Amino acid sequence: MEGTDPVNKKLAVALSGGAVLVLALSGCSDDGNEKLDSWAKSVCDSVQPQAKKIEGANKAIQAQTADNSKPEDVKSTDSKAFQDMSDAYKAIGAAVDKAGAPPVDGGETKQQNAVKELNAISTAYAGLKEQVDGLDTEDQGQFASGLDDVAGELIKLSRSGNDALKKLEEGEVGEAMRKQESCKTAGASPAAASG
Repeated sequence: MEGTDPVNKKLAVALSGGAVLVLALSGCSDDGNEKLDSWAKSVCDSVQPQAKKIEGANKAIQAQTADNSKPEDVKSTDSKAFQDMSDAYKAIGAAVDKAGAPPVDGGETKQQNAVKELNAISTAYAGLKEQVDGLDTEDQGQFASGLDDVAGELIKLSRSGNDALKKLEEGEVGEAMRKQESCKTAGASPAAASG
């Protein structure tokens, strides 16, 4: 079973980098711009359950990094986790889309770019799920190699950026989000960056 263990650990480490993407959104002190506060609250309230879903998916994959994890268990756990992440990022994108443009300069462009980025991340996780679903658990070597490829894609995904999300949260928007209780909660739990 040694074949898949180091790869599982690599996958868990790569995955923890991906969780940072959601924290960018949940970094949620402003002078009292009611429209902006209302916008931030609607986004933060929608992000919170999705952040929990992503955190749960991360934990599930990390739990399968034990030396005695069976390939079938690793495959089904990873597949479900990637599906959950895909769904969560899609839902966050929908929430940002539904909230409309934040009432700040360039808000519409920032919002559209963030939605596009979140949907791209969702699609990427769906692709990883398909990749995992196609792995052959009967052949240890092939399975380990396939997982290694998935981990490589995951590392790329975690590095690929959340530039649009960062831009969305610059300045007043970020300040308004940091005031929201649901954004504080969403950002508090995953210790993702330490992966």
